[in-house]
Amino acid sequence: MKPLISLKQLVSFLDSELALSEFPKDESVNGLQVEGGERVARIGIAVDACEYVFREAAARGVDFLLVHHGLIWGGLRSIRGALRKRIKTLLDADVSLYACHLPLDWHPKYGNNAELLRILSIKRKGAFGEYHGKRIGYWGIMQKSVRLRDFVALIDGRLKTKSSFVDFGHKVRNVGVVSGGGWSAIHDAEELGMDTFLTGEPSHSAYTLAEEMKVNLIFAGHYATETLGVKAVGKMLSKKYGVPVDFIDHPTGL
Repeated sequence: MKPLISLKQLVSFLDSELALSEFPKDESVNGLQVEGGERVARIGIAVDACEYVFREAAARGVDFLLVHHGLIWGGLRSIRGALRKRIKTLLDADVSLYACHLPLDWHPKYGNNAELLRILSIKRKGAFGEYHGKRIGYWGIMQKSVRLRDFVALIDGRLKTKSSFVDFGHKVRNVGVVSGGGWSAIHDAEELGMDTFLTGEPSHSAYTLAEEMKVNLIFAGHYATETLGVKAVGKMLSKKYGVPVDFIDHPTGL
C-alpha cells in the first residue's frame, strides 16, 4: 500500500521547515497557491509553474507540486488567458501547487545558494547579497585559488550548463553566490572583498560595475542555478515521508 500524506499536514510542515515567515515582503505568494486533493501519494518538484510542468505532473500522477517560481506574484487581478489554462490544468488533475521563492534561495539547509556552495566545494563563511532587507545568498572560500576558466568548467560540469563570464584578472578564491537574477548583489562583492561573483542571469548593468570593482563575473543561468533548492527539498520529503518524488525538468537555457 502506498504511503499517503495529509495535504494539510504536508503544507504545515513545509511552511515551518522552509521558514516562509522569514520573508513577509517577498513578491511571491509563498506556500499553498492552488489546493488539490486532501491526500498526497506522489510529489513533483520543478523550478517554474507553467503549463508544460503541470501537464507532465498530471501525466505522472503527481498530487502535490512544489516549485520555486509560482503562479501568484503580489495578488491576482484576473484569471484568463495563459493563467486560466494553467490553473485549469491543475484543477482538472486535482494537483496542489506550492511555491517557495526567496525562502528557497536563502535557506541555509535546502536553499539554492547553500547548495551551490556545497556542490562547488566552497566553504561557507557568511551571508551575501541583500534583497528586501535580508541577505539571501552566501559567500565562501575555495580550498585553493584556481583559474577562472577552470572554475567555470567546474560549474558547467556540476550544473550541466554553459556559463558566460567576464574575467577581470583575479584567480578565484573568495566567491559570492546569489542564484537566479541576483546581479545587484555585486555591491556586496565589493563590500566584502570578493574576487568572484557567481549568479544566474546575465545583466548588462553588472559589467561596468564589475569592471570598476575588478570582480570576476560568472553567469551560470537562471534556471540552472535554481534547480538545486527544489531537488534538495524533494530529497528531504522522500526520506521523511517515503513517497516517490519526481523532478520535472523544463530548462529554458537562460
